[in-house]
Order: sequence, then structure tokens, then C-alpha cells
Amino acid sequence: MSMNFSDEPKHSEQLVVRDEKPYNAEPDLEKLIQHSLTPEELVYCRNYCPIKSLSEDRTIKINGLVQNPLELSVKDLKQQFEHHHTVAALQCAGNRRSLMARKKGKDTEGIKWEEATICNVRWGGASIRDVLRHAGVKLDNKASTSQLYLSFASHVTACQDDDWFGASIPLGKALDQDGGVLLAYEMNDKPLSPDHGYPLRIVVPGYSGVRWVKWVDEITVSERESENFYQQKDYKILPTQVAKHDQADREDWWAKVPPLQANPLNSAIAIARIVAPGVLYVKGYAVPGETGQVSRVYVSVDEGRSWQLARVIYQEGRWSWTLWEVTVALTYGYKDHGKVWSRAIDGSGEVQCLDVDWNLRGVGFTAVGEKTFQ
Repeated sequence: MSMNFSDEPKHSEQLVVRDEKPYNAEPDLEKLIQHSLTPEELVYCRNYCPIKSLSEDRTIKINGLVQNPLELSVKDLKQQFEHHHTVAALQCAGNRRSLMARKKGKDTEGIKWEEATICNVRWGGASIRDVLRHAGVKLDNKASTSQLYLSFASHVTACQDDDWFGASIPLGKALDQDGGVLLAYEMNDKPLSPDHGYPLRIVVPGYSGVRWVKWVDEITVSERESENFYQQKDYKILPTQVAKHDQADREDWWAKVPPLQANPLNSAIAIARIVAPGVLYVKGYAVPGETGQVSRVYVSVDEGRSWQLARVIYQEGRWSWTLWEVTVALTYGYKDHGKVWSRAIDGSGEVQCLDVDWNLRGVGFTAVGEKTFQ
């Protein structure tokens, strides 16, 4: 696809660049977890296309299975709809991809992300539920909300694998009063920047970042998912035996495997440091999954034979990340170096996986957090 990178905005100097065109970058993990709410300069950037500086006058269309199609500007959204905010963790589906490759001894497709393609932000904007109710979603006996989708599109520029960017979520998520889905125009109480979707982006709390479409200009209620490449032929956990992209195409695996939607329960370790003889300090983050907010995080220095409860030092509402820390006494017989694991549990009792299988795209990696200390 032809892409023009001539008018890229200036980017944060505090990010580690993983790819320049399109611009993709993540912060240092230890710096990232020093903040409960992530400052913009430490928010990772994931892009499939050039970053455009757009006007606030741009409009968004609401169409498809609605009684009253709408075309709204940011000004319209601010004037016609109540302002909502939610604190939610935004996480790339490929977060921790490099760790998957190292643990499995097998490379993956995609940008070599470490464990910092995540942020925790106070998002502000109009509730998509309110906007859809204003448009009048059409429901009949043949289709309930569980059978319909809400598709988001950005047509501002061509992307690496398609002429535009698109994603879908179940309509029920958008209409859920507690779902928190926003047409966002604010980030930490300030207008979005071009890097993060100005003037409008989608916020889908609890869902993979690929569904949080930036520079969104169309929302469609439909009986089908988006036909966009990034919904249909990417961001799917393919079976381990699928080793090449052309194999997935040839054997039609893209049609057989559902797209990633909700984030999986996850945790990662940012700091593991000996602070005194026989004393290890550990700090990291955890991310809630679909079944509930994180309730506990444990760490282990003996490969899971025993676990010690960490202390939660930050959590804000249903969709935020959880920051945690713990001091571990390294018992007799342990050296002053080794490996520590982390494992999260949510309010429903769901437990983070000890390990997961390799997949071609390196997405959805949820094995226990781990870090070497010395």
C-alpha cells in the first residue's frame, strides 16, 4: 500500500523506537510503572500507517442498522452528549511478544515488543451507548445484540495491509451500561494528540488495543464483522502447527479462528532487585481479563512450588491496571541471583496461566510474568 510519511508529528523522546515507518515505540518498563496514570510521553505508540494531524472539524458517521443515521463533529459530541470518563488500561495484543519467542525458542511475526506496550489512562468523551441510543439501533426477532457487531473505521490513510483501518466488537459490549465504551476526545483530561488518535478514537475498556481505533470516522451497526484485514487476517491466536502466514492462508485458518477481543488476565514484572542480603524487591503490573478485576498477585522464587502474596499499591475501578509490589526473603539455600515469577488472580477466581503455547503472531501471551535478578 502507498503511504506518505512526510508530515509525521514530533514523537516523545522517552520511547524506545521499534519501527520508524510506521512509527511504533514503547517506553522503558521500569519508568512506566512509576506512574499510576500513564503520562502521555510514556504511552506506547502502535501504528499501521502514517500519523496524520487532523482538524477538530472532521466528522464521524454513525450508520448501518440504525433508524437515524448521524454525522457528528467533536463539537457536536461535546454539546449533545454527556461527558463520561473511565480509567482503563490500553494494551497491545502483541505485548510480551519477545518473551514468548525467547521462552519458546521460536521467532514470531510482528514487531518485537517487550512488556511495555501497555498504559493506564483516564479517557474522556461521549458514551457510544448514548450515541447509539440517539441513532436508534434496529433490533428485530432475527437479530439480538448478541448477533450484531459494531464496526469502527478510519479512512484517513492507507495502511500496511489494507486501504483503511477497521475493527469490530460485539454490539452487546457497546450497549452494556457498564461496558465503558467511549468515543474519546480526551486523554488524562487533555485533548488527544495526533499520536493517540486526535480528534477522536474508540476506547473499549477490557478489550485488545487493536479494537481501539484511532482517527475514527465511521461507526457501523451490522450483522457481520468488519471485512478489514486487521479484523479478518490478523490478531488471532492460530494453532501451534501454523508456522507460516502463507500456511494460514492456504489452510484457511483465518476463517476458522475467532479474532482477539477481551484482554486475557495477565501480569508482568518490571523490577526484581536485591535490596539487602537475602532480600528481593519485586514490582510490576497486572491486567484484568473478561471475568473480573485483578484481586490478588502472587510471586514465586522457586518456579511455582510456593507463592507469596504481593501488596496492591494501585487500582482504580473495573478496567484499570493493577500495580503491585512485594519484598521477598530469599530463604536458606538460595543464591543472590535467580528468577522470580508473578501470577495474577481475578475476582472470579480465574488464575493466570503458568504457560501458553507459541502462536505465529505472538499475540495474547499470558504466561506468568518472569524476571531474572542478581
